[in-house]
Amino acid sequence: MARAIMLQGTGSDVGKTVLVAGLCRLATNAGLAVRPFKPQNMSNNAAVADDGGEIGRAQWLQSLAARTPSSVHMNPVLLKPQSESGSQIIVQGRVFGQAKGRDYQRLKPQLLGAVLESFEKVSAGADLIIVEGAGSPAEINLRAGDIANMGFATKAGVPVVLVGDIDRGGVIASLVGTKAILDEGDRAMIAGYLINKFRGDVSLFDDGIRAIEGFTGWPCFGVVPWLQAAGRLPAEDSVVLERLARGGAGALKIAVPVLPRIANFDDLDPLRAEADVELVFVRGGERLPADASLVILPGSKSTIADLADFRVQGWDRDLAAHVRRGGRVIGICGGYQMLGRMVHDPRGIEGGTSETPGLGLLDVETEMAPEKTVRNSHARSTEYDAVLSGYQIHLGITRGPDCVRPSAIVDGAPDGAVSADGRIMGTYLHGLFGSDAYRARLLESFGLSGERTNYRQGVDQALNEIAGELQRCLDPHWLAGLID
Repeated sequence: MARAIMLQGTGSDVGKTVLVAGLCRLATNAGLAVRPFKPQNMSNNAAVADDGGEIGRAQWLQSLAARTPSSVHMNPVLLKPQSESGSQIIVQGRVFGQAKGRDYQRLKPQLLGAVLESFEKVSAGADLIIVEGAGSPAEINLRAGDIANMGFATKAGVPVVLVGDIDRGGVIASLVGTKAILDEGDRAMIAGYLINKFRGDVSLFDDGIRAIEGFTGWPCFGVVPWLQAAGRLPAEDSVVLERLARGGAGALKIAVPVLPRIANFDDLDPLRAEADVELVFVRGGERLPADASLVILPGSKSTIADLADFRVQGWDRDLAAHVRRGGRVIGICGGYQMLGRMVHDPRGIEGGTSETPGLGLLDVETEMAPEKTVRNSHARSTEYDAVLSGYQIHLGITRGPDCVRPSAIVDGAPDGAVSADGRIMGTYLHGLFGSDAYRARLLESFGLSGERTNYRQGVDQALNEIAGELQRCLDPHWLAGLID
């Protein structure tokens, strides 16, 4: 079996995903065959793995960091929230079912076998597995049947490094408190800890390190500074949307309504990386900005429910006014379905509403169907004759007169629709903005010229920068034991 280490956090959003990605790149640059692994993820930002099926975008990014093909076994259990209390369950890349929170807690012991099977498959032929936990092991109310943190670590025999986020405050208490409430078996799995997101003079925390060691007996494996390069990586899930909403001014303003069940919003990251683009994430209670030239409706895990919320916010009126002013609209996946005249759900796949009117900006209608399309795709933009590569994850079939003007040819077949005046476009293809040629032509159509960023190259460079920073700040003896 390959060596393995697991990063668990004192809470959610402490930076585990970025640290795992950075360690994957660091170990890969050292010549090791490295694989990322996350037993259970909860996110509507999904990717299509190279071997088919859905995984979290975070594990797709980590496989990119490890320069290895992505696999459904890198994230064997993916929960995709559909409502405040229920999620779709993806197991080893395929839809397993749906469950509300309490029902899922009863299901978890049944899923442990799939998690351990996937871990064994990922370990085959690897030198090192870097595992990411979910949430925090301090959630002891969820410890029974756990597959995401200590439940996995104890079953698989994987030592744990605990990550604390100093930027949010209370890091000493969170680390010490975690030890205090874990049982002896779980405490024994913790090899040490990392302090993450430190700003300023690291020596100012020397007394903090001594205090933590005095209370816990755990060694500190490093104090990681605030990693600026992490802002150039694809966003993992909607917890970061609050931060992304603070964009700087740009020559082109693009508005994105933040739907309650927004999915795959990392589609927008390549646009956000452009210096002359101002990407504005519009939250509930705010208006779509009247000076936006383009409105993008992103993907949704529940099209009908998000359509209803879209109207509650008054965004349907804002969008109609935007179109009357000559503004343009792009809808991706669920956003594409919303742009049509009607969404039908006769089988109740999304819930109890059998049909609902769309926004009426495209002459198409969608019918939800039980078969889920999940695949990586090669495509070409019909509007700009630019090569695209992306992926599809969607339920539903969309048809109508505007489909005679497809937005792209995807895997040899027409996809999407464009309005007769060319100002409204919809597509099922995620990732189209990641095409540098397409993005350049799109921005040129708004009067922006100049050299465009190489988005994928920028992500790769950011991963190398993070790996270099980790090599400088982590304990050299611990790091040597990990990657030598």
